[in-house]
Amino acid sequence: MTNKENHSVLSSEDFTFEFVSSLKDIKLEEWNSLIDDEDPFLCYEFLSALEKNDCLGERYGWYPHHLIVRNKNNNLVAATPLYIKTNSYGEFVFDWSWASAYEQTGLNYYPKIISSIPYTPVTGKRILLSSTLPTQQQSDLAASMIQVTLDESEKLKMSGCHWLFNQADECAYFDKQGLMFRMGYQFHWQNRDYSSFDHFLESFISRKRKKIKQERRYVNEQKINIQRLHGNELSEQEWVKIHSFYESTFFRKSGIPTLSLNFFKEIGNTIGNKIMLVLAYSENELVACAINFCSSKKLYGRFWGCTKTFNSLHFEACYYQGIEYAIENKLETFEPGAQGEHKISRGFLPTKTWSAHAIHDSRFEIPIRDFCKREQTFMQNDYDDLMNLSPYRS
Repeated sequence: MTNKENHSVLSSEDFTFEFVSSLKDIKLEEWNSLIDDEDPFLCYEFLSALEKNDCLGERYGWYPHHLIVRNKNNNLVAATPLYIKTNSYGEFVFDWSWASAYEQTGLNYYPKIISSIPYTPVTGKRILLSSTLPTQQQSDLAASMIQVTLDESEKLKMSGCHWLFNQADECAYFDKQGLMFRMGYQFHWQNRDYSSFDHFLESFISRKRKKIKQERRYVNEQKINIQRLHGNELSEQEWVKIHSFYESTFFRKSGIPTLSLNFFKEIGNTIGNKIMLVLAYSENELVACAINFCSSKKLYGRFWGCTKTFNSLHFEACYYQGIEYAIENKLETFEPGAQGEHKISRGFLPTKTWSAHAIHDSRFEIPIRDFCKREQTFMQNDYDDLMNLSPYRS
């Protein structure tokens, strides 16, 4: 492997593997040709906007280190979004205890390499492979990409590698490489060919159905006007207001609003049709906003902000409007964000999430592997218990 100023290159008989510190030298069309389902978070426009608008780097501890693979004709045939991390912020698969164990023995857990979407706990492809490759070649290339990433992290003296929120069909790739798995769960809504929101509610047991109707009625009684717009329909000044809502939630919870106003403006222009905003008005004043992203099959709820307190408005803006939108647009799934058992009674059922991990130091790898096995048993039991809270009749 040879070093260059911003990247390193490794060649095999059929492919060249390269680590790059930015997407700027890759063509948009090349990268997006590897994306399934028009995934808004994996698309070039979203990832490059993070890089260009002060959302990454030293301030937040995210450093792009993407793996790209080209064939003999120099065509991009595979990639993995990778980041060197100097902390664990914005990952949502929590490894603080692992870092603490390293620290207590005088060793460094950071930096590490992760494959994830910054600040976005959304399941998606992590091994991006061209559909033009034969199935067996895709499998072989995926194995090579994982191994090349592991080798890179050892070369750079990192504690390990982590692929977060992987799609279930990718787990086989990581299993073959001997990685350890962590199971989590989120709460997702599935479209069972509903024709309307009322049709959706018909599938609920009576008392759960009445509760949702009551919450929606509260919003109407407060004379809240709800509008849904796409990102490319907003003015620059409206984006300023939307960003203030985004920031307010983090400030209220003592968090860090990592996404800049310029980031939102840019993706509003480039992938605005993949952004769906639920805007709530009281007496012609914009008082709340829910920010969602769309693919061709899924809706993703990401951010919420509100300047005043209204009865049940959060449920209306963040859940019920999204479900209506998904039904109207025949989307298969609505993922409203991480955590929140209160989502179950509103139709969002526990859904498993997976991450794959490699720790290089055997003194830590062995106990961490044991921890992952024990944690998975606990998570499975918790998952089963939560499924019993389903509001659906069947």
